[in-house]
Amino acid sequence: MALQLGDTVPDFTQDTSEGSISFHSWAGDSWVVLFSHPADYTPVCTTELGTVASLKPEFEKRNVKVLALSVDSVDSHKGWINDINETQNTTVNYPIIADPDRKVADLYGMIHPNSLNNLTIRSVFIIDPNKKLRLSLTYPASTGRNFDEILRVIDSLQLTDYHQVATPANWKDGDDCVVVPSISTEEAKQKFSKGVTEVKPYLRMTPQPNK
Repeated sequence: MALQLGDTVPDFTQDTSEGSISFHSWAGDSWVVLFSHPADYTPVCTTELGTVASLKPEFEKRNVKVLALSVDSVDSHKGWINDINETQNTTVNYPIIADPDRKVADLYGMIHPNSLNNLTIRSVFIIDPNKKLRLSLTYPASTGRNFDEILRVIDSLQLTDYHQVATPANWKDGDDCVVVPSISTEEAKQKFSKGVTEVKPYLRMTPQPNK
């Protein structure tokens, strides 16, 4: 059965480019972005892994660990990392899971046979410190992922976990937020000292509370 939002994600122990990891222990108290690739030495994937390496400080600021996966071997990963570092002008600084037996791919539903035969598609999983799945995205093989969007979603999740707000369309960190429907406008005005604007009784906006 496919993983659904709010599910506890499966644990696994697997070899990576940085040694064997037990996933839940490796994740610890961090958020995790787990993202899969069809194969090593493929052009779009090369740009993606390089982009994530360059964004690692942004992930770390948000207490996020990143973890890649493809169905190739550790030795293949290590050779590919050299190419990524050279062509993308970066240093891959996070593990890439070797999944030749498709163990992790099967646990997480990363193989879609009608899309790619026996290869992992471009899946993204955002997992919180309680090991709960908070977001899943699936991209076609021809389309590289937008990692700025993944950072934006993490910002939204971390904000809305601790404040009674939601984030509107195209929101980015620092923009106004939506007051959640479960609290009244009067309660919201007491709770949000920066002010509440009532556009409609069900649509109330407030400046981002943690800024």
